Amino acid sequence: MFWHMAGLSTASPVETILDKDNFTLDELLDEDEIIQECKALNGRLISYLRERSQVKQLVHYIVQEAPDGASKERILKFPFVACEIFTCEVVIILKALVDDEELMDLLFSFLDPEHSHSSQLAGYFSKVVVCLLLRKTAPLMNYIRDHQDIIKKLVDLIGITSIMEVLIHFIGADEHIYANCGDTMQWLEEMDILDMIVDKFSSSDCPEVHANAAETLCTITRWAPPSLAAKISSPSFIGRLFHHALEESRPKTVLVNLLLVCISLLDPKRLTSGIYYMYNRQTSHGPGATADPETIKSMLESLGDLLKLLDVSSEEHNLLTTYGKLQPPLGKRRLKIIEFISVLVAVSSEAAEKELIRLDAMERILQLFFQYPYNNFLHHHVEHIVISCLESKNHQFVGHLIHECNLVGKILDAEKNFMLSADASKPTVAADGKLPPRIGNIGFLSRIANKLIQLGNNDCEVLKLLQENSEWVDWQSNVLLKRNILENVFQWACGRPTTLQDRTRYSDDDYQDRDYDVAALANNLSQAFKYGIYSNDAINEGHSSLEGDDEDVYFDDESAEVVVSSLRLSDDQDSGGGLLFTNSNWFAFEDERIDNEHSAGPDASSSPDAEEHLDVDGRADGDVDEKDEANDAISKPPGSKLTLESDVPETIGSDKTSEWVEWRESSDSLELPVTSADTLEMAASTPIPNGESLECEAKSDDVEPDSAETTNAKGGTKLPQSADVDEGSRRIEEGEEGSSKG
Repeated sequence: MFWHMAGLSTASPVETILDKDNFTLDELLDEDEIIQECKALNGRLISYLRERSQVKQLVHYIVQEAPDGASKERILKFPFVACEIFTCEVVIILKALVDDEELMDLLFSFLDPEHSHSSQLAGYFSKVVVCLLLRKTAPLMNYIRDHQDIIKKLVDLIGITSIMEVLIHFIGADEHIYANCGDTMQWLEEMDILDMIVDKFSSSDCPEVHANAAETLCTITRWAPPSLAAKISSPSFIGRLFHHALEESRPKTVLVNLLLVCISLLDPKRLTSGIYYMYNRQTSHGPGATADPETIKSMLESLGDLLKLLDVSSEEHNLLTTYGKLQPPLGKRRLKIIEFISVLVAVSSEAAEKELIRLDAMERILQLFFQYPYNNFLHHHVEHIVISCLESKNHQFVGHLIHECNLVGKILDAEKNFMLSADASKPTVAADGKLPPRIGNIGFLSRIANKLIQLGNNDCEVLKLLQENSEWVDWQSNVLLKRNILENVFQWACGRPTTLQDRTRYSDDDYQDRDYDVAALANNLSQAFKYGIYSNDAINEGHSSLEGDDEDVYFDDESAEVVVSSLRLSDDQDSGGGLLFTNSNWFAFEDERIDNEHSAGPDASSSPDAEEHLDVDGRADGDVDEKDEANDAISKPPGSKLTLESDVPETIGSDKTSEWVEWRESSDSLELPVTSADTLEMAASTPIPNGESLECEAKSDDVEPDSAETTNAKGGTKLPQSADVDEGSRRIEEGEEGSSKG
């Protein structure tokens, strides 16, 4: 059992069965907890299951179909549980199977032609064999080497996906095998297994067989060791592939799946991945490696025959659609040929470019692009072909596309005639009785046109070819430019009026692009946290940070970068962090200017609507005791001074634009007693992020009707000055109050 509790012991149902004098394997397999007990390494259970008779019965359940009239458990449950017991990877049970040749013969008898091959049992067989391949690699490969007909049987059953997976593991698509048993696999590399797989394209008409055979070959191109990879990319092997693909009597699925193998051979990513990379990492020159020139040359020999298959005039098959009728539809075969050419162009082979020009392949491809205006799969591949052509640095290839293929003229014609044609002679015809819809490839044409303009800005020869057409220049300036502005998603407000203005300030990309002075920002952030500007903690915690060492608030360059990248503007404009980068002079934070601001007091940037009422004539007795606590809680930052009323400029009531981040410090909701409105006026204000002034109103009980208020020249109420009272002033004040009360 998984759980054992002292004083509470519950016998497992498996243990109950094992305690019986006479029990059968079927009783154990019918118990739901048997798999858990196997994973928990139940000693009694494993000792029973490792017996040869029990292992043989488990294998029998996996490879033999249930007889007619068998119970539901025999048909479904027993084969499943038997497979799970083997895949629990109990070493003793696996060893009992792999070391017994008779049991192995029984297991692989599932591959015999006269045997029934249901998909259910094929899945169980595949799981058990793969488990043995991973855990008992050497004994299993030795058995396969002595019975090489097993490989041929696997190839014959390649149409079953589970069998295909076993074959893929055997032929080297598993890093574990070649890493630990490279010597054992050498014999497999010398077999003609690739020829056996290719022969399935000519001997079978089943689409599943063609698809699984192609997937196996594609896996070999990406994962197999060098010997198999070199053989599959050899000109003779590729010639054999195209020979089967171009046979007229063969189904279309043969060509489609064999072109998948060719695309896999041309894909450069296979050279830097998997087992192939493991064997070639010493000689690899990076991810920019290209396909073998001999491989490309052998493919070009059959390119002309492939282009002939793009012709749609000879077919009479029709397909009705919601927008009209296709006569004929493009089909998988033509689409796969276009995809193959797109990969071939991306290789940037000079030989391939010359052959494409000679065969006029680009003209045929562009013709299909405009004949099927709603096939986005086709449009995607054609766009990739055109862009690869424009980026090929081959002026002859680019000139052929623009001049001979008349790419610019075709784009302009499509822009003029943007409605689907009702001409019955074209492959795509609009439906009768309906308004012709707009063609569906305008977006792809716009991107191709933008690529042409971009290339023309960097290449004078391309620019000259484009400017030869005056209609193109007019369309570019009057249509394409406006379309680009309209379709620029970064300019869409999407219901938020501030999006247009704030994007350049809050975009992650812009943060990466801007050349910030990180060192200066680190210093500013250090000072910001030093004064508690961005802290919402208690006042005492903020004062303790002032008294701490500078190391507690120091930011290095890396820390500053992390903080900058994590700062975001809140949707709530009242949040303190929302204006962090609104000040244009944020990085010009100077201690001297901070001192000047502290000496000027907070009134200079206070809101004109803020009013603060203080008790200037008298206080309750309880306020005297609270005064000492309030004064003790006030911190005096460096550079702050006693500010008299006469020293404060009369700027209250006028709007002041903040040019830099203002730091102010004050206590939160503290009212300080003052002697007179004509002398020192003391106010407490909380730390406000980013220079925002606090609007605080005293309670109505603390304000007397006859309180004196100082007014400015404009008639507005002057706010009392926020200044810290030193210890001497406080004691003088207390003395005066004491004498008056006495």
